[in-house]
Amino acid sequence: MSRASPLAHQPLAERLRPRSLAEVIGQQHVLGPGMPLRLAFESGRPHSCILWGPPGVGKTTIARLMAEAFDAQFISISAVLGGVKDIRDAVQQAESARDGLMQQRTIVFVDEVHRFNKSQQDAFLPHVESGLFTFVGATTENPSFEVNSALLSRAAVYVLQPLGSDDLKQIVAKAQALQALPAIENAALERLIAYADGDARRLLNTLETLEVTASQAGIERIEDAWLLQVLGERMRRYDKGGEQFYDTISALHKSVRGSDPDAALYWLVRMLDGGADPRYMARRIVRMAWEDIGLADPRAMHIAHDAAQTYERLGSPEGELALAQAVIYLAVAPKSNAGYMAYNKARAFVKQDGTRPVPLHLRNAPTQLMKQLDYGKDYRYAHDEEGGFAAGENYLPDGMDPPGFYAPVPRGLEIKIGQKLDELRARNAAAQRGPDDVPPDA
Repeated sequence: MSRASPLAHQPLAERLRPRSLAEVIGQQHVLGPGMPLRLAFESGRPHSCILWGPPGVGKTTIARLMAEAFDAQFISISAVLGGVKDIRDAVQQAESARDGLMQQRTIVFVDEVHRFNKSQQDAFLPHVESGLFTFVGATTENPSFEVNSALLSRAAVYVLQPLGSDDLKQIVAKAQALQALPAIENAALERLIAYADGDARRLLNTLETLEVTASQAGIERIEDAWLLQVLGERMRRYDKGGEQFYDTISALHKSVRGSDPDAALYWLVRMLDGGADPRYMARRIVRMAWEDIGLADPRAMHIAHDAAQTYERLGSPEGELALAQAVIYLAVAPKSNAGYMAYNKARAFVKQDGTRPVPLHLRNAPTQLMKQLDYGKDYRYAHDEEGGFAAGENYLPDGMDPPGFYAPVPRGLEIKIGQKLDELRARNAAAQRGPDDVPPDA
């Protein structure tokens, strides 16, 4: 396969790097005609901003194009490797550019800005406010949580999206136009796009591997079987501690709550396939059983707990089957958050309420003095009462109205629980009117 490009010695990513805004692939929701970031470029007035998006979607490229568009000095800082010294150096370079003969603007680009701590982020504030430089931060994490509010208030936030299939295919076509890649059959192309998973950098690195490997093997057409051999087991990009992680666990939880076993199973496998710790998944599954199924089907708690124990006994991959079946059971089980809501209501009530004394008849009386003080006096032992229920007895602090924390839902076992509570309330009401009105025990 010939290599006609005189720049063939350069990395493929550099050869395909956009030289103008028009060459950028994807992100048309912010870069298209009339869109906010495009308007910022066209205004001729740079402003501080934060580019938020997953890896490989063009954050660094956009920042570099911004510097070129405004004829600005471009200073790049990695928050992973850099520190306060790098910030000081950037300030000095910006001052030199501002005060020099050319009076050049400066754009300071901070990659992975969320890795800087609060004091490091604060170091940018006075210089952003004075206009010494334009600050551009790139982050894969939600800036609402990871960027100081003071810095966030001085920067526009642009959300970048993973590249779509058509966008990634454009990159492949550009590589082929540079003769950096041979012809590729459609099945192989689709697998390649799926492997990239919206990440242009991952796609470019893969294309470069294919370029070298195909050249050495004399491959003139990439077929799916050969591509599988080169790529090995497909591994999707997965951030085990970031925004995508919590979005995916949220999707799993909501699919279980929404009684969709297929969706729940999909998100579970997505997480396991991406490297999520199965023990973490087991804990979340147990939580789902208690929060969203509750007493509507108490078996759900046992199945979730047993699945967690099974994983501990078997490990991967056998133990993951138990987690999968627990998720399926939870998804199809009757749903109730009545216990969860009751607990939250009780917590909120106790937090704002005063410390009410325990009624005397409910107090323990282990000593003679306590008995003389009427601790435990007139307490009715429920097992000695008709039907094992002391009708009319009060178990709340004196003067406290029934709060009604727990309201069973009309689903699963809680149908019977609700009926039982209705019966007990009726017996309490009758006992308060008089003992002769108490209905016989059902």
